[in-house]
Amino acid sequence: MAAHGRPALRDLFDESPTPHIAHPPRTHHRDYYVATDGSYRAGDDGGLGAVIETRDGRRVARVALTDRAPDNNVAEYRALHLGLDVLAERAPDEAAVGVLVDHDDLASNVNSAVLAGDHPDLDPPRPLTVPRRSRHHWRGIRARLSGFDEVRAARIDSDHNPAHPLANTPTRYAHVNREPDRCLLPETRDRREGCPPPSRRARHDRASD
Repeated sequence: MAAHGRPALRDLFDESPTPHIAHPPRTHHRDYYVATDGSYRAGDDGGLGAVIETRDGRRVARVALTDRAPDNNVAEYRALHLGLDVLAERAPDEAAVGVLVDHDDLASNVNSAVLAGDHPDLDPPRPLTVPRRSRHHWRGIRARLSGFDEVRAARIDSDHNPAHPLANTPTRYAHVNREPDRCLLPETRDRREGCPPPSRRARHDRASD
C-alpha cells in the first residue's frame, strides 16, 4: 500500500523522468523502490524521510528522523544515503532498485554515476556536480549504488513525494521508526519483460564480445 494515501512508488517511478536514461516505461520495473527527502530549516531542526516498497507495493520500511543539516543540499544527500543504507540491510545484492527524489541534481548525479560504472573508462555522461558539503554522503551513496545489480533514479515533484511529510514533520511521524523490520522479497519479476534499458544492453553486449 502507498504511504499517506499517495500513489505506490512503482506508479510514481513509471510516470517520472529518469535523467540521462531513456527507455520505455515498461522497462522501469524494479524489485524495490526507495523515495527519500530531506528538509532544512535555518537555526532549527529539519528532518530526513524515506519510504521503501517492493515492486508489488508492499511496504518494506519507513523512516522519519530529525536532522540539523547545514543546508538543503546536504539534507537531500543525507536522506538518500539513509534510505539506501536501510534498503541495503533488507534487499539482496542482485536487486534492481528505483530511486525517487525531488532534487534535480541529485537524480542526475545518481544516474550519471550508474552509467559511469557501465562505461569502459568509468566516464559519466556529464560531469558530476556534488555540493562540497555533501561530498562525504555522496561517497556513501556511490558505495551503496555499486552494491545493487541495477539502479536508476527518477525525479518526482515534492508534492508527490511520500517521504516529504516524514522529512518535514519527523516528530509527528516518529512512530514509523518503531514499525517492525520487514525483509520482503517482491513477487517474481520476468526479466524478459520489455526491452532492456541502455545500461543493461551495453553490459550484455560487452559480455558477449
